[in-house]
Amino acid sequence: MRRLAGGLVIAAALLACASAAKAESLIAALSSDKVKIESNFTGTEIVVFGEIARDAATVARAEPYDLAIIVTGPPQRTTVRRKGRFLGLWVNRDAEDYRQVPGFYAAHLTRPSVDMATRPVLEKLQIGLHNVNLPIVGKSNVPFSDRDDFRDAFLRLRIQNALYAERIHSIEFLSQNLFRTTIPLPSNVPVGEYKVTTYLLRGGALLAAQEQNLTIAKTGFEQLTFSLAHRYAPIYGAAAVMLALLTGWLAGVVFRKD
Repeated sequence: MRRLAGGLVIAAALLACASAAKAESLIAALSSDKVKIESNFTGTEIVVFGEIARDAATVARAEPYDLAIIVTGPPQRTTVRRKGRFLGLWVNRDAEDYRQVPGFYAAHLTRPSVDMATRPVLEKLQIGLHNVNLPIVGKSNVPFSDRDDFRDAFLRLRIQNALYAERIHSIEFLSQNLFRTTIPLPSNVPVGEYKVTTYLLRGGALLAAQEQNLTIAKTGFEQLTFSLAHRYAPIYGAAAVMLALLTGWLAGVVFRKD
C-alpha cells in the first residue's frame, strides 16, 4: 500500500509538471515605468509589448488567443449627483458615493469583451468598462432601479474627460506570438501609482496574467506645490495669501499714478 501511495504521488507530480510545461506563459513589459509631469505636460503615451510563449509540447487549440491589457490608476472616492427641480430651480438632489474607484482606466482588447469570456470572468478581472467595480460608500439612498443611471453617468463623465477608455482591436500582433499596443495618457491624468495588467485568455479561460507597476509623478516646482497643497495645507494656504497680497501691492506700486 505504501509503494502504491508513493507511486500515485510521483505520478501526480509528473502530471503537474507536464501540465505546467504545456501551459502558455506570458511575457510583457512597458516602454517606461515612470512618467514625469512638468509645467509643459500635454499628455504622453506608453507602449506595452510582450510575447505569448508556448512550449513545444503544447497542444494546439482551435480558439484564437485573446489579450486584454488593463491600466488602472490610483483609487479615488467620487460622488455622482443628479439634479432635480425644486421650487422652480435646478438643484442637486440624489447622490451616489463610490469608493476606491480607479482614477484612470484604460482597456485595450483584441476583440469585444463579451466575446472573450463569460460575464463572471470579465467582472472578476474587470475587463471592459461595464465590468469595472464601483463599490458604494456605506448604505445607498438611491433606489435600486436608478443605480444603473448613476453608474452610466459616472462612466460617461470619465469618458468625456479622457480618463476612462475601452479600445477594441487596439492590440497589434507583430507576429504569431509578439504583440504591442500604445496607451494614451491625457494631460489631466491623476498622479500616483498605476497597475498595468496583461491577461491572456483562450476559449473564455484565463491562461496567464502579468502585472507591471507604473508611476506618474510631478517634478520640479509642480511637485513642490503639489506636496505643499496636500501635505502642508495650512502652510500652502498662508503662502498663497501672502503671495496674492504681495502681487497686489507690487501691481499698485507699478501702476500708481503720480
